[in-house]
Amino acid sequence: MLIASSYGVEIRKENLCFRKTFDVYRGAVSFLTFVLDSVWEELGTIGNAKKRFNTAEHLVHNTKKNRALFDFDSRFPKMPSYLRRAAIQHALGAVSSYRTRLSQWQNARTGRTGDARAGKKTGRPSLQGDNHAMPVFYRDVMYRAGEEGTDCAKLKLFDGRDWVWRTVRLKHTDLEYLWKHWKGKEASAPTLERRHRKYFLRFTFTEDVKLSEKPAERQTVCAVDLGINTDAVCSIMRSDGTVLARRFINFPGEKDRMKHVLGRIRRFQREQGTSETGGRWAYAVRLNEELSKKTADAIVRFAEEHGADVIVFEYLDMKGKIRGRRKQRLHLWRKRDVQKRCEHLAHRKGIRVSRVCAWGTSALAFDGSGRVERDPQNHSLCSFSTGKKYNCDLSASYNIGARYLIRELIKPLPETARSLLEAKVPAAKRRTSCVYADLLRLREAMEGEGAA
Repeated sequence: MLIASSYGVEIRKENLCFRKTFDVYRGAVSFLTFVLDSVWEELGTIGNAKKRFNTAEHLVHNTKKNRALFDFDSRFPKMPSYLRRAAIQHALGAVSSYRTRLSQWQNARTGRTGDARAGKKTGRPSLQGDNHAMPVFYRDVMYRAGEEGTDCAKLKLFDGRDWVWRTVRLKHTDLEYLWKHWKGKEASAPTLERRHRKYFLRFTFTEDVKLSEKPAERQTVCAVDLGINTDAVCSIMRSDGTVLARRFINFPGEKDRMKHVLGRIRRFQREQGTSETGGRWAYAVRLNEELSKKTADAIVRFAEEHGADVIVFEYLDMKGKIRGRRKQRLHLWRKRDVQKRCEHLAHRKGIRVSRVCAWGTSALAFDGSGRVERDPQNHSLCSFSTGKKYNCDLSASYNIGARYLIRELIKPLPETARSLLEAKVPAAKRRTSCVYADLLRLREAMEGEGAA
């Protein structure tokens, strides 16, 4: 499996050449987008991607044997050929996407897709020429790396008149990270980008990783319950139900800082209004993003420490309007971002990622005694119907791991054997209500069948 990872190296002491380079490149992409859209009837009929690109380049670029139909070369003189081709490729993708969305919208309006109201609810898609395209600096012709131990690189930038080579200084700690973790691995051509009023060179590295292929009977599972009060509760579990380790992952310091920032934003909004809070909200978003990064890293580290083959999450897809006093906390909960980051980090370690249905994982007791009752004073604790007090998130993590294992143990079995097991353990039929106790019963039934 190919895993792509990227890292942005900060450029120190930015200068006006970056801004001018951005303006020229984005202007070229905007011009090419509308030009190629005007001749899309011809380009759209070309199925081969390489042939379509060559045709588009002949329309805008003059050579000894070709006379261009559009005056791209006069509008953007001396633009490097590699940068011009990157702009053409970006424009082709933008126009192709726009034409596809336009066709879908028209079909929806005419009722060809079965719902005539779908096209009326959404507006007509528009072609965006003013986009956030980033220039790519191809090696040797646009980018030259400095020697190891130096914090410099050379880029071909636009100074307002011509494209010239400029030496830029890169952040030393970023380069140390690349040399330590990515030395000897092939990097793609860097992309120049601007974030938070700073400029970065983003490098992309590709790795070929082999994921774990153990059968379900031999797998070690890391079941994760993501929460709001506790960032994550993890349980390491074997297929026979043995729980090897547990960990509560929480970052109270980061959440306390976020709470103070949100309080300052509320006070400012009451006094000054909402028009000048963009910078404050941007800072809060960055704090929240940093919290999701730390949570994902801690989950994967815990799974790797115990040799987990699979990390199991709930499938969290909350829809609809969120109400109540905890509305803001739920809106800021980056549950899908944590899962996405975990998936990338886990795949780099050879660990698989899976998801199970989230219905009832927290509401049902892991011992099979039925629904739980939350403690109104401490929402992380709950009471079972038997009177037992337990941590609700820890019980949910047991149920998450059990649902995954029940699914993987039953799935490869023949239909006859599966029916016999489901007759002995009826709860295994409906995995949306399975709990940890059902896994133990299923394993006991499977061992009994094997002995018989």
